[in-house]
Amino acid sequence: MLTGELELPETWWKSLRTDLETIAATPTERIAVRRQWIDRALPQYAGVPAPAEIDWATAHGDCHFANMTVSGPTLMDFEGFGLAPVGYDPALLYAYSLLAPQTAARIRAEFPVLDSPAGHTALLVVAADLLQSASRGDHPELAEPLRTLVTSIAR
Repeated sequence: MLTGELELPETWWKSLRTDLETIAATPTERIAVRRQWIDRALPQYAGVPAPAEIDWATAHGDCHFANMTVSGPTLMDFEGFGLAPVGYDPALLYAYSLLAPQTAARIRAEFPVLDSPAGHTALLVVAADLLQSASRGDHPELAEPLRTLVTSIAR
């Protein structure tokens, strides 16, 4: 979870976009996020119904600033690699940055998928995941910003 603002150069953002696009286009049969979990978790933790249709792509699966370097960037920790809703990696990076509003806004600007229907689905899935974690005591300070995010998407 990011709690302070980051000032990263345009080259860093361009490299991250390219890396995530490359990952998304990589064929795999591995699963990062299960449809059955989405169907159960969205109503339970985000208070919204699971979408009938979901677009899928390959994801790093654990894309947040603790799993990448500031130089480069270099992505690390690929154990969660697999299929997830389109936009899942930028959505996770965004959600983990909600306590640093300028950085979160930059992520939103750098990844326009987050403002698409597929991106909204990814944001809701990530919000449900992190709200589930918050219910167990992990990063409780993210709970309210995540609920606000869900409300802004679900209207």
